Amino acid sequence: MPALSVMLKPASSACNMRCKYCFYHDVAQSREQLSFGAMSKKTACALIDSALEFAGGESVYFSFQGGEPLLAGKEFFRFFFERVDKSKGKTRINYAVQTNGTLIDEEWAELFAASGALVGLSLDGGRDDNAFRMRADFSPAFNDIMRGASLLQAAGAQFNVISVVTGKLADNIERVYKFFKENGFKYLQFIPCLRPFEGAPEGELYMTNAQYARFLIVLFNLYVKDYLRGEYVSVRRFDNWVRLYRGEPFEECGVGGFCSHQFVAEGNGNIYPCDFYCLDEWLLGNIENRGFAELARSGRARDFIAQSLPVPPKCRACPYFFLCRGGGCKRARASYDYCTAYKAFFSACLPLFKVFEK
Repeated sequence: MPALSVMLKPASSACNMRCKYCFYHDVAQSREQLSFGAMSKKTACALIDSALEFAGGESVYFSFQGGEPLLAGKEFFRFFFERVDKSKGKTRINYAVQTNGTLIDEEWAELFAASGALVGLSLDGGRDDNAFRMRADFSPAFNDIMRGASLLQAAGAQFNVISVVTGKLADNIERVYKFFKENGFKYLQFIPCLRPFEGAPEGELYMTNAQYARFLIVLFNLYVKDYLRGEYVSVRRFDNWVRLYRGEPFEECGVGGFCSHQFVAEGNGNIYPCDFYCLDEWLLGNIENRGFAELARSGRARDFIAQSLPVPPKCRACPYFFLCRGGGCKRARASYDYCTAYKAFFSACLPLFKVFEK
């Protein structure tokens, strides 16, 4: 049985922030029920037991996202970690938590450090570049996020920085990258800003192909220069493209250009096949009455994966398909066609990949 990945939404879509580009707000608004409430211990136990049974001794990855998952409270997280420890046997467990960072205090930081959880901290750069991340009252959240980062560093918790690539960030990537380096943030993940399901015009939030091409080219050159200087900074998408270039397996979901079994558990135990598609039409069932083994075999789960497999003819004929994989994630492709940007990037930077050859 393969390793299992389960993403939990322990506070459903609830959040203490009002980021202008929040994709999960768009997801929640697109279904009949906006929020499913906080996850109960009963539901958490059902998830844990079914996940361990399905994995059959192989690794299990539990990640927590939202909304803002820390709204579920420390008691919930402590209960979850302790329950897993009591039940896991020889199964290897990995934890990840994606948070806006504003609620982190010393207790949270120490809890994440003790559990070995990898924290994904949402931050788009310095104060000005972080302007799209704001509190529910629309006040800036930058100081609170940076305080959270300092507390994670002090506790020795593992964390990386997750940035949403807006048109504004793309235009200022040199400044953003410098800010991250100056603050000792050496594990970075840049995710292109997703357009809502109904679409959106280009602007400060949504990049043009020209903006994305420049962003990729400039950032990759900085990435390579630091690697050669012995000052390597991990940029997750580039790390995965380097793996593909070297003939190694990728680890980032979507980089392969097709979907795999990923389960997302909403607050009430509803299970969906992907974080981007927690929609009524993709509801697989509820974990309290259907286990992961049954859900994985369902027609809807198979259909979700099958829909990601066809490769457009233009991609099959493209010399960069072995790295681009048709633009990667299905949801990213549905958001916007960045084919021109990818072609410009790989055309300009493919020779630089040689520095990473074995």
